Amino acid sequence: MKKNVLIIEDDLDIANLIKLQLVDLGCDVDISHDGLEGLNLFKTRQYALIILDIMLPGMDGLDICKAIRATESSVPIMMLTAKSTELDRVLGLELGADDYLTKPFSVLELVARVKALFRREEFLRVELDRVEAAQTNDKLYNDIQITVGEITINLRSRTVNIREALISLTAKEFDLLTFFAQHPGQVFTRTQLLDKVWGYGHDGYEHTVNSHINRLRAKVESNPAKPDYILTAWGVGYKFVENL
Repeated sequence: MKKNVLIIEDDLDIANLIKLQLVDLGCDVDISHDGLEGLNLFKTRQYALIILDIMLPGMDGLDICKAIRATESSVPIMMLTAKSTELDRVLGLELGADDYLTKPFSVLELVARVKALFRREEFLRVELDRVEAAQTNDKLYNDIQITVGEITINLRSRTVNIREALISLTAKEFDLLTFFAQHPGQVFTRTQLLDKVWGYGHDGYEHTVNSHINRLRAKVESNPAKPDYILTAWGVGYKFVENL
């Protein structure tokens, strides 16, 4: 089955270049060059991916991302930006974007990122099927909830509670926390986390892991400077607490 992809990008050349790559992947592609028009287009069809520029006429990409997440849609969003500051990237990720690319970008990297997002969605679909089957099997049903200390992760609803209070996490923060919790005590390098959680392992993008770790600690740790759950393995990477 073809995957429907929406590109919201006001640069016609970039939009058409991306479309060519996606068509080669077997996707059915819609393009909008206006932010508000793109948001309205999103509401008319089920998409497997949205590729979203930040600087747009009509409505900017950050506001579009926020509006899409307000609908509780979990569609993957990849943001494109000509801005390269950490703040711009963090804003997009905080609003619910799953990934970003800074212009100019290589076509090979774009394709790798898109494939990684598709693989993640396929994994989540399989996991959801497993959850549905688990409803009739108490042992499996218990496996969809992970409790460590005061943190409870529900894989079915993709929610996290700390002391019964719901914690707001982005999709990628949830994926990262869940991956850690499923591998307690195991040390992962930043490159390994990029590969396992993001689906790619390009050199130079370790800062993506650092940013997510910092934001995740700020949300789940009582004292982010002295974390109890997400621990630093000095000189190597990170690990999740084994016993608490």
